[in-house]
Amino acid sequence: MSKTAIVALSALSLVLGACGGGGGSADSGSIPLTVPKASCGSSDKPESGLQGQVPAAMRQAGFNGFNCNLDVVGQSRGDGGSWQTTQFRDKSGRTCAYHDTSIATANRTHLGVPVVDISNPSSPAPTAYLTTTAMLDPWESLKVNERRQLLGAINAALGRGGPEVDLYDLSGDCRFPQLLASVAVGKSDGSTGIPANVIGHEGAWAPDGLTYYAGSTVNSELYAVDTTNTTKPNLVAKWKWTMDGATVHGFSISDDGKRGYFTSLGSVASFGGVADNLSAPANNGLIIYDLSEVQARKANAQVTEVSRLLWRDGSAAQHTIPVKIGGKPYLIFADEGGSGGVTSPTQFNNACAAGLPPFPMARIIDIADEKNPKIVSRLMLETHDPKNCDAIRPDLVGLAVFTYGSHYCSVDNKQSATTLACSYFNSGVRIFDIRNPERPKEIAYYNPPGVKNQSPGSNHSVARGFIVGGPDWCSAQVHLDAARGLVWTACQDNGLIVLKFTNGVWPFAETSTPAGQQN
Repeated sequence: MSKTAIVALSALSLVLGACGGGGGSADSGSIPLTVPKASCGSSDKPESGLQGQVPAAMRQAGFNGFNCNLDVVGQSRGDGGSWQTTQFRDKSGRTCAYHDTSIATANRTHLGVPVVDISNPSSPAPTAYLTTTAMLDPWESLKVNERRQLLGAINAALGRGGPEVDLYDLSGDCRFPQLLASVAVGKSDGSTGIPANVIGHEGAWAPDGLTYYAGSTVNSELYAVDTTNTTKPNLVAKWKWTMDGATVHGFSISDDGKRGYFTSLGSVASFGGVADNLSAPANNGLIIYDLSEVQARKANAQVTEVSRLLWRDGSAAQHTIPVKIGGKPYLIFADEGGSGGVTSPTQFNNACAAGLPPFPMARIIDIADEKNPKIVSRLMLETHDPKNCDAIRPDLVGLAVFTYGSHYCSVDNKQSATTLACSYFNSGVRIFDIRNPERPKEIAYYNPPGVKNQSPGSNHSVARGFIVGGPDWCSAQVHLDAARGLVWTACQDNGLIVLKFTNGVWPFAETSTPAGQQN
């Protein structure tokens, strides 16, 4: 090993230790830097390079995909997908999938959010298209609230729309959502509540379904929309993100509605040049807010900070999921940017030179003491390990962002999580055993084949992301179904994909997937 590599790995160890370590147990030194790889079946087509990698030669020849303990059973490509998916099981036992598409391309067969009946996994069938204002491009705000049987989204056209919120009733036949409201909130005349220029990007429900929260990366503001009357959603609170050099991104809300787990999307500029200034203040990570006054609908509700946890081995913090593992509270957290950014060649090189992971990853955070949250593990693939930078560098030719980074994750059951499913852009869908949160293990993955033509409803062309025949962007949430041994998601050019677990790797004996408990 070269002297440079030794220095880089030493720097990585110091940074990981300063930001919560590689695990919370006494034998943390034995915890591997990267997640143990899945053991594939004899008929699978496993990765041929590093864990998570699609080597340059495969990209140039036309990528044919990888699979390990997962087989495709159904697909509905349609106009492709974008950033987000959600689902609902109705009273008749049907399972319906909903995913966003981009408004960027007008020459489309169908605009808006496709409603896809996946009750028969081998034949997913579109049944409707939601084309009200917010549904034309909800970006990352498309969410279902199981308790009140609602589908909601904010107008987030190209990540910066607004101020419309759309609500649909799913209580009947989930294949045909019924429109309840498509209205502007926070208009300048104050007619729907507190005057505010609501701009959409992300969104999340309070579990009781009475509040829909939205956030904007553009103006660094957060909004609480009262949905008690589903025909007249009303803005009841807003606040400004105050972290220096950062903005808000994704978030989730506690079961009682009194805590918000918000991501601080750290600015790469704040690193002061990752390669030579590791002492610059970090601003990427988690902020826990007290939302009690909003939940109680107190007049002029104030939102206060409970705690924060920041790190440098990632940036562009993406989203959170509060879960319990073995009865103990944790957060699943995913970044969207690596240590150097999201990831341009310069940012990649800066991260590598500093001995930090060049791509973002998911991580598990212990929140038993909410004033002192701590990282207990990271879902690092071999592509994240800075010692592999030279092997990965040829894969980035012609690309500008994301590549092998994480984006969205889901669990099997928020109240008793055993399994984590994450989308990793060019690394596909990855499934992990998290029954021991300090030592997650990979059990399966699927990386779809490249396509010759970009799907018109995808955002894969953002910042030169699409290359003919190259790997797709799998960037949306992943949904698990233990009863049928299935998982589904939507990748940007391949559209909706239903996969079946093979070789007996899942579900585990204690696994369950109750409705509304995955994200």
